[in-house]
Amino acid sequence: MTKGKVAVALSGGVDSSVAALLIKEAGHQVVGIHACLWDSPCSERQAHQAEDICRILNISFHVVDLQREFERYVVDYFCQEYKGGQTPNPCVACNQHIKFGFLLDKALSMGVDYLATGHYARIECLEDGYHLLKAKDKNKDQSYFLYGLNQERLRYIIFPLASYSKADVQEVARRGGLPVATEPSQDICFISQKHYHAFLGQRFPSLPGDIVDTQGKILGHHRGIAFCTVGQRHGLGLASGKPLYVVRIEPEHNRIVLSEAKDLYSREAAIKELGWITDETPSEPVPVMAKIRYKSREAAATLFPEAASATVCFSQPQRAVTPGQAIVFYRGEEVLGGGIIENSQLKTLEKGRERYVAVSELSSRG
Repeated sequence: MTKGKVAVALSGGVDSSVAALLIKEAGHQVVGIHACLWDSPCSERQAHQAEDICRILNISFHVVDLQREFERYVVDYFCQEYKGGQTPNPCVACNQHIKFGFLLDKALSMGVDYLATGHYARIECLEDGYHLLKAKDKNKDQSYFLYGLNQERLRYIIFPLASYSKADVQEVARRGGLPVATEPSQDICFISQKHYHAFLGQRFPSLPGDIVDTQGKILGHHRGIAFCTVGQRHGLGLASGKPLYVVRIEPEHNRIVLSEAKDLYSREAAIKELGWITDETPSEPVPVMAKIRYKSREAAATLFPEAASATVCFSQPQRAVTPGQAIVFYRGEEVLGGGIIENSQLKTLEKGRERYVAVSELSSRG
């Protein structure tokens, strides 16, 4: 990468501040840019921390107001998905639309050549284009949240922490005189986990409905489908002689379906909003390793892609394949693409697909 002018997205935390330090030490002209996303005391503190980091590094500081965009593309999306019985991942939406959408566009309009962030992921530029890969530190790897990037975006992005572990980053921060002890990040930046029920309740009214078993027998009542997710066992307000889990949410009937743990497993899933890092949809079935949520292990699968949708057939049934969550496809260290889980089917695979999956499994075993 040639030397140039780089805007570093500063959140106020140690990761982004070290990213700025590394970019500056590499000889680039650096400017700090902070995205104001949410009106809260916490957000105000983060802005002050970002400004302090720029002062320490002796770089210019810029604030970009993206509250309206964040409200529309992240918060509204988050609420509407829950309202419809889905379980969304707002971090994926934020990376796709805000950080590497509006913020990247704003940075480029300032005349910079690149935008750098504190994400733990790698970008490689080869003859056939840009490739997104996992970070060195697999415990911190964030490539799952970045599958929405494409060739046009990747050409302008730098991830300075690609080969660093969290311990490395903290050591670099100490060496550079940067703050190391910052507030720990939370899964959803605009709301704490313990308050999200109240947050959703303020955004739209909850409608109580039935809790049923797979035969339609009423077992109890829920206070709103937005407060339930596939795989949930506790907090349902039911007393049962055996463990029961949410296996399905039916927004069209405003009801929650419960069953035993064995019925949580799915062999295939329908995917929507499918995107590829290469911008090209494969014309043939693709053997992949699929990650159905950030914390889950990758699972061997075969992807049957169409234009913007696909069916994923897992080699082994997967537990709690949850509508609304992102599913990301890997080949080794590389991110191929991903999409949003639309639904999972408990039916048997079509014979043609089942045969293809079986052959793929044998081939992968050598």
